[in-house]
Amino acid sequence: MSHAEDHPGTRRDFLYYATAGAGVVVTGAAVWPLVNQMNPSADVQALSSIRVDVADVPPGTQITVKWLGKPVFIRRRTEEEIAEARTVDVSALPDPIARNANLDGAVPATDENRALDETGEWLVMMGVCTHLGCVPLGDGAGDFDGWFCPCHGSHYDTAGRIRRGPAPENLPVPLAEFADESTIVLG
Repeated sequence: MSHAEDHPGTRRDFLYYATAGAGVVVTGAAVWPLVNQMNPSADVQALSSIRVDVADVPPGTQITVKWLGKPVFIRRRTEEEIAEARTVDVSALPDPIARNANLDGAVPATDENRALDETGEWLVMMGVCTHLGCVPLGDGAGDFDGWFCPCHGSHYDTAGRIRRGPAPENLPVPLAEFADESTIVLG
């Protein structure tokens, strides 16, 4: 004599639920490694923030550091370079937006909005051309004494703003700040 009629669920219902539960657990165990491999590796996370000593960088020169697998230009500009960058009419630029991750919104590409410090002496930018990702040449290269991408002919001025060529945007300014008088923290 069966008492299955006395209970709302049957043995068959239990088997369905147990099989579905086991299927969910097995699927989760199979999918988790695939999703987890998309997370940044430990070496990339370790480099998400770096400190750069700029005490020995003389005015008129730049250093290039690698951050998150990309070059970053850190330039200590001269008074002449700052003056030249500050005389540019922003409305005449191909990209009038500062592209500065340290500032909120779409602020204009004035030299003050692109420099790292109040005096404008320090300029920190990603060293990747915004056209096709080449690395521009620096140290007064190009028609505007800034950077020049020889691959396709993009010319950037002394503030890293695109002035001529196929690049659609200014060189981006990453998150950066001074930790002390001679150390810049990227990230």
